[in-house]
Amino acid sequence: MKRIGVFVCHCGINIAGTVDVKKVVETLKGYSGIVHAEDYMFVCSEPGQALIRDTIKQKQLDAIVVAACSPSLHEATFRRVAQDAGLNPYQCEMANIREQCSWVHQADKEGATQKAVRIVRSLVEAVRYNEDLEPITVPVTRRAVVVGAGIAGIKAALDIADAGHEVLLIERNPSIGGRMIQLSETFPTLDCSQCILTPKMVAASRHPKIKILTYHEVVEISGFVGNFKVKLLKKPRYVKEGTCNLCNKCIEVCPVVVPSEFDMGLAWRKAIYLPFPQAVPSVFTLDEKSCLGLDPIRCGKCAEVCTPKAIDFDMGPEVFEVEAGAVVVATGFDLYPMSKLGEYGGEKYEDVINGLEFERILSASGPTGGQVRRPSDGRVPKDVVFIQCAGSRDPENHMPYCSKICCMYTAKHAMLYKHRVHDGNAHVFYIDVRTGGKDFEEFYQRAVEEDRVNYIRGKVSKVFKQGDKIVVWGVDTLSGKKVEVKADLVVLALPLVPSAGTEELFRKLRLSTNKHGFIQEAHPKLRPVEHPNSGFYLAGVAQGPKDIPEAVAQASGAAGKVGALFSAAELLREPTTAEVNDLCDGCAFCVDPCPVQAVTLVEYARDGEMKKKVEVNQALCLGCGVCMATCPKKGIAVRNFTADRFLSMVDAMLTD
Repeated sequence: MKRIGVFVCHCGINIAGTVDVKKVVETLKGYSGIVHAEDYMFVCSEPGQALIRDTIKQKQLDAIVVAACSPSLHEATFRRVAQDAGLNPYQCEMANIREQCSWVHQADKEGATQKAVRIVRSLVEAVRYNEDLEPITVPVTRRAVVVGAGIAGIKAALDIADAGHEVLLIERNPSIGGRMIQLSETFPTLDCSQCILTPKMVAASRHPKIKILTYHEVVEISGFVGNFKVKLLKKPRYVKEGTCNLCNKCIEVCPVVVPSEFDMGLAWRKAIYLPFPQAVPSVFTLDEKSCLGLDPIRCGKCAEVCTPKAIDFDMGPEVFEVEAGAVVVATGFDLYPMSKLGEYGGEKYEDVINGLEFERILSASGPTGGQVRRPSDGRVPKDVVFIQCAGSRDPENHMPYCSKICCMYTAKHAMLYKHRVHDGNAHVFYIDVRTGGKDFEEFYQRAVEEDRVNYIRGKVSKVFKQGDKIVVWGVDTLSGKKVEVKADLVVLALPLVPSAGTEELFRKLRLSTNKHGFIQEAHPKLRPVEHPNSGFYLAGVAQGPKDIPEAVAQASGAAGKVGALFSAAELLREPTTAEVNDLCDGCAFCVDPCPVQAVTLVEYARDGEMKKKVEVNQALCLGCGVCMATCPKKGIAVRNFTADRFLSMVDAMLTD
C-alpha cells in the first residue's frame, strides 16, 4: 500500500475562515494509507514547499495530496515539488477545498469542514490508483498562424517574425488593417490612426518571415500544440495579385454601385474595388455578390478595359492545408447592432449613427472629407448628442458589461466635433466617466474645460424625430431635472461584441468562450494571453473589450509566448492519454466520437486469425475521455483516470 501524505492549506482566511483546517487534519490521520497529515498557513509559499519536500524524504512518502486551491492554479507547482523530492510528479494530486468548498459554503462552517474531509479523501483514493507516468515528447513546427490582421494581429505577427519565426497572417477581408484603419484619430494623443498603422501594415507585407493571406478564412484546425494542421479557404478575388496595376479603368466602367463597408455604408463603391487607398495588398477585388454576374458572365466590362489582363473570371475557391506550431487568435470586434436599440432610434432615423460611422465622417479620407455633415441632408449639425452606454451596462435589455473604450472615444468625438464646428454644441449623456488609462483623465478634462463639451449625468429615456430634428429626452440625475435636447445628429456609443462569424469559428476550433462570446483565457491574472487549449494564444478584442495600447501589449505578450514555445528543441505533452487494454474487442464504438481522430481501428493476426482492435495515437490524444465513455467493455481508458479509480473516489465521498 502506498504511503500517502496530506498537506492542508489555510490560504490565509480563504480556506481557514470557513473550514476548520485543524479538524480536517485530525479526521484524516486515521484514514487508510495516510501516514502523515499536516496543515500549514500557505503551502504554496517557499517555506510551505520546503515543508512538503522535506516530509516526502523524511517519511518516505510514495504519494501526496495537497488540499488547497484549484489545480488549474497550482497543480504544476506542487508536482514540481514532488519531483524535486524524488517522486514521480503524477503521484501528486490537489484537492480543491477553496473554490469548491470554502468559498461556496461560508454560511455553513460545519458542513464545509465535513465536505473538505470528503473531498480530500476522494483525492487520496485517486492518488492510490495513480501510476508513474512520463511526459510524451513531440517535435515542434516553428511556424505560427495569426488569425485576424487588425492592429493586434499585425503586431503579434511582426513580433513573432522579428524573433526569427515564420508567420502566416490570415485575414478574411481583402486587406489587412482591421477596425483601427477606419478610425480618424486615436485618444489620448489624437494621432492619425492611418499614420500609425499604415507603416506597420507595410512592414508586415515586406517582412521576409511573414506571409499575408488576405481574403482567406480558417476552415479547421486539427492536431495539437507544436503540430497543428490548419485548413484554409482561399476565396476568389477574380483579380490577379502582382498583375493588377491599379489603373482604375475597371472602376470607371463598372456599372454597379453598392454601399462601402469601409465607410460604414456612408459612401459608395463599385462591384470591383480597393477597400481604401492604403490597402495591403494593393490590389482590386471583385465582389461576386455585387457583380452583375460571373456564371454566366453578364457584364465583363472590367475585363475588357483591363490592359494587363489581371481580371480572371475563372478563379474559384481553393482549400489547402498548412502546418503550424502555434495559433494566435486576433479576430477583433463588431459593434452591437443598431437595430436592437429602437428606443434610441437605431436604424429608424438616418441621423442616429454609431461611433464607427462618426469616425468615418471625421476622417479626412472619409465620405465627407473630414467635414462634419449629417447623413440625411449633408447639413453641418449645430447640436450633436453623444449617448454613452447605449446598450452597455444594461443586463436587463442588452449587454451587462462595460465596453471600456466608449468614455474615451466619446470624449474624442466631442472634442474633434468642436474643433471642426466651432459654433456647434456637443452634449454627452453618461452614467459615469471611466478614464483608467495613462493620460485618459487629463484628456477627458480637456474636453470639458477647454472644448466646453456639455456632460449630462443621466440615462436617455427616448429618442424620436420631430421635423428635421432628433429629440433626445433624458434626466440629469445630479439636479433631478428632465432634459430635452433638440439635436441635428445623435451618436450612439455601442457595446463592442465579437466580430461576425467568430462564434462559428471558435466552435469549429473547439475554443471556449465566455457567455458573451469573447474567447476565454486560461487564467485572467496568471495566463491572460493563453487559451486553456495548449498552443492557442489571444490578442486584442477577441478576448474582451480593450483599447489600442492594451491590444498591442497583449499581442506582444502572445508573441512572447509563441517565441518561448518555439525555443524548445521538442515539446513535452501530458502523458494522461488513452490506452487500450486486452478487453478491447474491436467494436470501434470509440473511433468516431474522438474529437481529434486519435483513435483508429486496426487488424492484426492472432492464432492464425485476423482480429480487430483500436489503437491510440499518443501524440494526438487529448486525454478527454470520450473514448472511455463510449466503450461498453472497459477496453480503453485514460491513464490515471480509470473507472475503478473514479468509483473508489465516489465511495470515499459518500462514506461517513
